[in-house]
Amino acid sequence: MNETSPEARGEAAPGRIVLLTTSHRVAPGLLSWPAWQALRAADAVLCADGAHPQLPYLREAGIAVAETSPTAQELVDACAGGRTVVVVATGEGEPALTDGLARLAGSGRVAMPELELLPASYDLPGARLLDLVQVMDRIRAECPWSSRQTHEGLAKYGIEEAYELVEAIEAGDREELREELGDVLLQVVFHSRIAEEDPEAPFSVDDVAGGIVAKLIHRHPHVFGDEEAETPEDVKEHWLRTKAEEKRRTSVTDGVPLGQPGLALAAKLASRTRTAGLDVPLPQGDGIGYELLALAVRAEAAGTDPEAALRAAARAYRDAIRAAEGLAPPHRRRPAPTRPALPGEPDTVEE
Repeated sequence: MNETSPEARGEAAPGRIVLLTTSHRVAPGLLSWPAWQALRAADAVLCADGAHPQLPYLREAGIAVAETSPTAQELVDACAGGRTVVVVATGEGEPALTDGLARLAGSGRVAMPELELLPASYDLPGARLLDLVQVMDRIRAECPWSSRQTHEGLAKYGIEEAYELVEAIEAGDREELREELGDVLLQVVFHSRIAEEDPEAPFSVDDVAGGIVAKLIHRHPHVFGDEEAETPEDVKEHWLRTKAEEKRRTSVTDGVPLGQPGLALAAKLASRTRTAGLDVPLPQGDGIGYELLALAVRAEAAGTDPEAALRAAARAYRDAIRAAEGLAPPHRRRPAPTRPALPGEPDTVEE
């Protein structure tokens, strides 16, 4: 049996409701072509928020928008006779309205209009970073603790978060990794927000991002320029040459932070020395410090991170202690597989 349309049965067509959603992370007025088509073809355009950022641009384009917040039944009635009504959704997405429409549809007593959800603008990759900047602005202004923080006071948290990130990587815990990356990102945004208030040399998170973008482009001429790099050795050659041009250092030890853990410091110095082709005998002396220095240099030459190796051994020691106490090892996921550094792989990507 063929179904007949409402018009053929002498009934009024139920019409169409278009729920138009937009992203506050995209500049107002930058809507998709299907969105503009729906807006121009609509019999009525409604918006409950008179301060919606899209309204001035819609009106400038000749779209009449009624500032009203209809109930679900009122919206269904407005579609009678085959009319199309576009609802420009607020930031909350109109949950009360959609819930009401769902209840009407579930009742079976109402001829429901066709309902379409039409995204009018989409977030670009990285768009949630804008939310983070906005949230940080508000916290800095309104939180009694955050508003008093300084670079110096936050320094210890940066170190802690970096170690927690390394721990999540070594544990192979993907959920923990995502969270710790967020904590590290918070440190960047927090320090950048504090830096905006410096009276002598202010900078913002945009300056921070712009600086690292410029550095990455300059140090990857094989990606963004005319240089060629087919092997990791070629990449390292480009990296070292451009870094030398930027830094104009007089010693290969320049830029090596002496405050980092001892094994990592020793390995970094050994890497710089080896990369520069210098033959520097290890200093001789009595005591465990010189023995550890020799071990760290040997590990670096073999492509092993001595800090990571010691942490792995320390975890095994921790588990042995717990076993002696009659306790099971802490539950953790299988650690992610590690590998030695590739031949010619850059020894750093952050300087």
